[in-house]
Amino acid sequence: MTTNLQNDAGAETPIKRISIKVFGVGGAGINVLELMLKEGLPGVGFVAVNTDPQSLAASSASDKVQLETQLLRGLGTGGDPDLGRALAEEQLPRLKSLCEGVDVIFILAGLGGGAGTGISPVLARVAKEAGALVLGFVTTPFACEGARRQRLAQHGLAELKSAADGVISLPNQKVFKMIDENTSVLETFKITHDFLAAGVRGVWRLLLRQGLIDIHFADLAALLRDRHGQSCFAVAEAMGPTRSREVMDKLLAHPMLDGGQMLGEAEAVLVSLIGGPDLTMAEVNRVMEQVNRQCEHAQVIMGAAIDESFNERLAVTLIASCKGVEAAATGETGAAGSGEEFVTGLLPRSGQSRRSSRFAAPAPELPPDQRQQTLARQGRGGSRPLKGASALRQGQLPLELVSKGRFDKSEPTIHKGEDLDVPTYIRRGVALN
Repeated sequence: MTTNLQNDAGAETPIKRISIKVFGVGGAGINVLELMLKEGLPGVGFVAVNTDPQSLAASSASDKVQLETQLLRGLGTGGDPDLGRALAEEQLPRLKSLCEGVDVIFILAGLGGGAGTGISPVLARVAKEAGALVLGFVTTPFACEGARRQRLAQHGLAELKSAADGVISLPNQKVFKMIDENTSVLETFKITHDFLAAGVRGVWRLLLRQGLIDIHFADLAALLRDRHGQSCFAVAEAMGPTRSREVMDKLLAHPMLDGGQMLGEAEAVLVSLIGGPDLTMAEVNRVMEQVNRQCEHAQVIMGAAIDESFNERLAVTLIASCKGVEAAATGETGAAGSGEEFVTGLLPRSGQSRRSSRFAAPAPELPPDQRQQTLARQGRGGSRPLKGASALRQGQLPLELVSKGRFDKSEPTIHKGEDLDVPTYIRRGVALN
């Protein structure tokens, strides 16, 4: 999209505006997308991507991409990220066509399931190949959702960070700092969705709003592009005569900043202030003094804009980019280790003893002379073994466990301490020979 301005000579000079698209991937991503559609973001395109046709039918996005095959039969991925990834790979031309000519692409998703975890990294790779700056805004599961979803989410987060320019991860567990015993499940998830929507709105403001002190697209790209580190964000608003103090109190209380600790670890921080015509220079200075105090060793990029609708209001958007090594070591903040660490956490390392097979092998074949002696002993003494004779024992071969296919990642069925997925004769040690 371009607009024309007249230069000093009177000639019209075309000025290219930044094109932005927001992709909601999976059920959680589409829920955040719907929040943003209701509030409206002028000049932004919205795309819903999912394997669930019902979720797409309920979305009001202008573009919808259903990744579906006859194999799924409309039932989704069943929580399998590998299936979601394979479906996205099949639809690469369709996804690529939606990314062509776009400057900034936001990917909204909830990690830990099949669609968001599997599709998001593929979409990020395609969008980056199309030349866009790709930013991911994702959530990771609550602790109560189980260890398997946590592992899948961390693996998916590592893949997304390797494909996108920047990933902002909100661990759902941090929301517990902002709720009480009476907060419903629906309200809790709405809080996490609101956080992601607020983050995208904040970046949208600093890219498209004309500012007194501009933050250019190149500044944001330089801050995030190819860092592959952990990024965090916070958005806060305040009103009234003490708004500059209140907005900083809200920022430091934001669950993503861990009481300001994340600012101390940041290597680059972008701050965007938006206020009404009554915004004073003293208020801008007061906010930036506290930000600089919190992140003494970081490069700070600051912008300020005036919006007529923000009369008596002050909004601050803060994006901090941390070092990749430090971020990878901070599991609580949503960072993930490498894919190799994920795999080696599931498979034994070289040099470690392997677990013996649970399947019992048949008894070894005896030579003819020993077989005759054994039959003679059984004829004389019945089934009672001779005194002093060593009992024959079934041996075990070092066989590997048979893969369960697509159910290999499913949790075992445990009942009264027994794994019901193991055949009964093996659990009870019954010999079949």
